[in-house]
Amino acid sequence: MIAITIGEPAGIGIELVAQLAASQELDDCVLVGDEQLIHQHIPEANKLNIHHVPLENPVRLGQLDVANAGYVLSTIATAAKACLSGQYQAMVTCPIHKGIINDAGIPFTGHTEYLAELTATPKVVMMLLNKVMRVALLTTHIPLKEVSAAVTDRLIKQVVHILHNDLINKFGIESPRIGVCGLNPHAGEEGHLGREELDVIIPSLQELRLESIGLDGPIPADSLFTPSKVKHYDAILAMYHDQGLAPLKYAGFGESVNITLGLPIIRTSVDHGTALDIAGKGLANANSLRAALQLAQSCVKRSQLKT
Repeated sequence: MIAITIGEPAGIGIELVAQLAASQELDDCVLVGDEQLIHQHIPEANKLNIHHVPLENPVRLGQLDVANAGYVLSTIATAAKACLSGQYQAMVTCPIHKGIINDAGIPFTGHTEYLAELTATPKVVMMLLNKVMRVALLTTHIPLKEVSAAVTDRLIKQVVHILHNDLINKFGIESPRIGVCGLNPHAGEEGHLGREELDVIIPSLQELRLESIGLDGPIPADSLFTPSKVKHYDAILAMYHDQGLAPLKYAGFGESVNITLGLPIIRTSVDHGTALDIAGKGLANANSLRAALQLAQSCVKRSQLKT
């Protein structure tokens, strides 16, 4: 069974799930969320598996409620713990609204970091993928002004090891080839536009290559994301959030999947937010959720074959 968390109850998550239910794509799934909310919005709810987590307050689509912030986190924690225990084999998460959780007084930076904490995983990696490319992030939800200091030898080695291993284990790629972005324009242009490449990135990659990890770089990001270069890599490692996700989403927004690498469980998600402005208007597109579910199913099958 694959757990699907409904996400922010006022957002489009429930509509996305309703679309998959209507096309009978949820046979091996369990919905983690408020049972009444699910029955209210999904005509096929009587045929679905539901893991009930109660709302704090009634929901109006499109209208956030601080009181339900704890409920959102509870659905994620419930699914993650059930995956850890073996009750479910993977989890797929619908979008959440980070701002309302922080407004409730709960420090929160995102699914990725929260799941790392829940599973006691010291380091995880965010990767998004679509039919064009896979992009992993060295740093995630931090201010741009802090990125340079965060690009360290230790972090690069941690992230590359996780990325390399999960490309093998979760995606079945025997000898992954990874293209690594430079941090600065033109990858620093031999130190004239910044020394992070010379002082940190290049030495780290040289040591990692001694472990027979296939790495190219650092490569200027403005050329690495061109179609002629992207096709040569099983994944691209970007130094910061927008460097990697802007080109990825341009190449396939609404069709991409977010996967958390390094976890002891399988977790995938959509590539978009809660879309409060269109919630309840019948405009939501479930393609990203569909792709996230299909990737989770593929990862589960691959893990079962290994055992």
